[in-house]
Amino acid sequence: MCGIAGIAALAAQVRVQDGEVRRMLPPLRHRGPDGGGVYLAPNGRVGLGHTRLSIIDLEGGAQPLPNEDRTVWVSFNGEIFNYIELRETLLKAGHQFHTYSDTEVIVHAYEQYGDEFVRQLNGQFAIALWDDKRRRLLLVRDRIGILSLIHISEPTRPY
Repeated sequence: MCGIAGIAALAAQVRVQDGEVRRMLPPLRHRGPDGGGVYLAPNGRVGLGHTRLSIIDLEGGAQPLPNEDRTVWVSFNGEIFNYIELRETLLKAGHQFHTYSDTEVIVHAYEQYGDEFVRQLNGQFAIALWDDKRRRLLLVRDRIGILSLIHISEPTRPY
């Protein structure tokens, strides 16, 4: 399984630095030895990190993965069992895909269904999704909680 990490700055004057997110990735390398990446939101309030274990779309599934206009970014750990069927539904609705990854299905499902996108997913997963237009970070996991998603809020830190 992959590893996801990130920082969301709660204080308006704080900006997340690339190095802060990158320092979170080495401890996750055993979960995702096949690659890694970092995304920083243009407003500096959110940074997403990812270490990848390639299972689906070995060549095209680098993360964090954006939508076409780079306003929605996803870092995802898990497996979406119905991603092929959901992809077909989204293609019929007019979405264009550039990879064969289940991660890109998540991006387009969010665009299509909004907050209800998670109801379309059948699988085991933990997802960090940044919507730059709405300035909102969503943290979601599967209904049963097969994959953990840990959130920490420290009152003494501006994140």
